[in-house]
Amino acid sequence: MMRGTKRALRASATAATVSAALLVLAACSGGGGGGAGGGSAGSVPDVPMAKKLGANEKQLNIIVWAGYAEDGTNDPSVDWVTPFEQKTGCQVNAKVAGTSDEMVQLMRSGDYDGVSASGDATLRLVYGGQVAPVNTKLVPSYATVSDFLKDKAWNSVDGQMYGIPHGWGANVLMYNKAVVTPAPDSWSAVFDDASRYAGKVTAYDSPIYIADAALYLKAHDSSLGIKDPYSLTEKQLAAAVDLLKKQKASVGEYWSDYTKAVQSFESGSSVVGTSWQVIANLIQADGKVQVGTTVPKEGSTGWSDTWMISSKAAHPNCMYQWMDWITSPEVNAQVAEWFGEAPAQTKACEHTTDPDFCATYHATDADYASQIHYWTTPQKKCVDGSGTDCTAYTEWVRKWQEIKG
Repeated sequence: MMRGTKRALRASATAATVSAALLVLAACSGGGGGGAGGGSAGSVPDVPMAKKLGANEKQLNIIVWAGYAEDGTNDPSVDWVTPFEQKTGCQVNAKVAGTSDEMVQLMRSGDYDGVSASGDATLRLVYGGQVAPVNTKLVPSYATVSDFLKDKAWNSVDGQMYGIPHGWGANVLMYNKAVVTPAPDSWSAVFDDASRYAGKVTAYDSPIYIADAALYLKAHDSSLGIKDPYSLTEKQLAAAVDLLKKQKASVGEYWSDYTKAVQSFESGSSVVGTSWQVIANLIQADGKVQVGTTVPKEGSTGWSDTWMISSKAAHPNCMYQWMDWITSPEVNAQVAEWFGEAPAQTKACEHTTDPDFCATYHATDADYASQIHYWTTPQKKCVDGSGTDCTAYTEWVRKWQEIKG
């Protein structure tokens, strides 16, 4: 996954700083089972979980998506890092990562206390032993996080949480209202009917996009028996890859930098494709093109970001303090509005500056959220629990390279 903040159109996100305190780690292991991050079936490494908090360590080193640790550098009015530093004494050093793969690599170094991981990275970190199970009792804000984001395949194993949900959103179907008529209600607009918009279809540039094709086939080819778009057998993966190879003939651009997605729609070089709500909002605000968005009848893929603590955290107490702070109502509201996503914290909606923000992003709408198949790292041991004959993320990476040529 690659993402940026809304304001990245005008300024790049900065590395922030904020200070820390100490946490007592106990030999409480975090759940087993599941598939290994490298792709073979295996159990979760026996990593200790915190039992109680201790004194802050006065430093915190975290890996973040741009826009998740704003300290007022990009905009003086946007700063939730400085208040955290003042409250806890934890000096924050934030490393901005551009992709999920980069986050995984950085976490493997052992130099960071935590990360704001998306679902296409989380299980790789869990099964690789880079992150520890999280004691949610030590994070008061967790109690009022939306239930539909808790104990899910991308952030837990066997009922044990490996992080605190932060923000989420759907990968919506976006279209130019003047060109794509009638308004589409199916992903067929970018798959079986893509030739209608040949050269002007846009698709997300990541191996995890294979799941979008699998989700479409799940609804349109029952003979494949697809139940979960992240739990694909060799045969099911091959079918999804074939569909994406066919789609390629109509794709004008594969995007990972969302600012380029904005530009391609505003220039007219793209008229339909996978997108995020924040992209549509920016286009609408500019007023150059009228676009619509929808979660099609087949449902959609999406992301749910999770704050995870390193198994080698040098400043674990500060990391626990940060996880509670960043998901507290007022702060989670600030991050969500700045970044352009639904907050995980249900009480955040009481603090947004835009009274319609949570309605626009369906923040507490469980029915809307149920239509989303959140990014989850594919494993040999199927993430939906259906068996051990699924394809791993490493194979998806190879297939994505094959698709793009």
